[in-house]
Amino acid sequence: MRVPGWRSWIGIIVGVVVVLWIIGWFLSSEPDTFDVTARAQTAAEADNVEMVTGYTTTTALIETIGTLMDKRGGYMSNDILPPMVLLDNIPAWEFGVLEMSRDLALAMRREFSRSQSQSLQNPYLTTAQTSLNIDHTSWFMPPAESEYTDAREALINFRLALADSADFSAQFYTRADNLRSWLVEVDKRLGSLSQRLSASVAQVDETLSISVAGQDSLTQRAIPLELQKRTSWWDVDNVFYEARGASWALLHFLKAVEVDFADVLEKKNAQVSLQQIIHELEATQQLVWSPIILNGSGFGFVANHSLVMANYISRANAALIDLKDLMAQG
Repeated sequence: MRVPGWRSWIGIIVGVVVVLWIIGWFLSSEPDTFDVTARAQTAAEADNVEMVTGYTTTTALIETIGTLMDKRGGYMSNDILPPMVLLDNIPAWEFGVLEMSRDLALAMRREFSRSQSQSLQNPYLTTAQTSLNIDHTSWFMPPAESEYTDAREALINFRLALADSADFSAQFYTRADNLRSWLVEVDKRLGSLSQRLSASVAQVDETLSISVAGQDSLTQRAIPLELQKRTSWWDVDNVFYEARGASWALLHFLKAVEVDFADVLEKKNAQVSLQQIIHELEATQQLVWSPIILNGSGFGFVANHSLVMANYISRANAALIDLKDLMAQG
């Protein structure tokens, strides 16, 4: 039997690398957006129930988690075998989606489903929120997928109970203060993403620090700006796709809020602010034509995709702050 020569081994290695690259490229495809209202209507027809208040928002969260599990290549963040272990863009996208989903699940558990601070938490939402908080890279005992599937099933049970007129254990209160509590968390999330995206071209000035702005100087320590350094070249694309995933999830959640909180939004005359946020988030989902995420300087010859994304998210965050303020007004 003839032993393959070194040229044959090089050919085999190159062939394996090419095959893995093709598979990786095929799997590195972000899911499209979906029609939240249409999905809710389909679910209501399948369950033979009416679309009560909260049904659309719950469906948006269910479908978002389902997309994490069922998209092309399945859930990748905890994969330990090639080629998935070599991919980082889609896992970063998944983490962004997951973070937004966790925030909404927590708001549903603590705010939307409770009439007052002394009321009981819904057990289905407690299960869902707890299951979503497992480490997203866990692959064994238990794997993240099984926990997220449990969260999705718990949310489906909550949705069924919500639509059951004879079941009073599941409620969804669309008050302005409830919505504002969730928007506060979203505001922080978008602000952090915008800051990290902008750090792709950050210039450090050790004489300045905004970490204690508005704080009592005797009780707060300033964070030296040398610790707030520029995003590593290796992490630029990860931050970009995390922001893209978070924007993708938030886009669907806000479209659902537009349906369930319609009365509150109309009363506060806040529909325009919400539509502006949705418009900016839709812009974050435009097709990326470049094969890689470029990281040029602010006004340089090469584009900087992070700054473009930061612009859309900052504009969405500004409109969200306006919406949050409207919810606080009497």
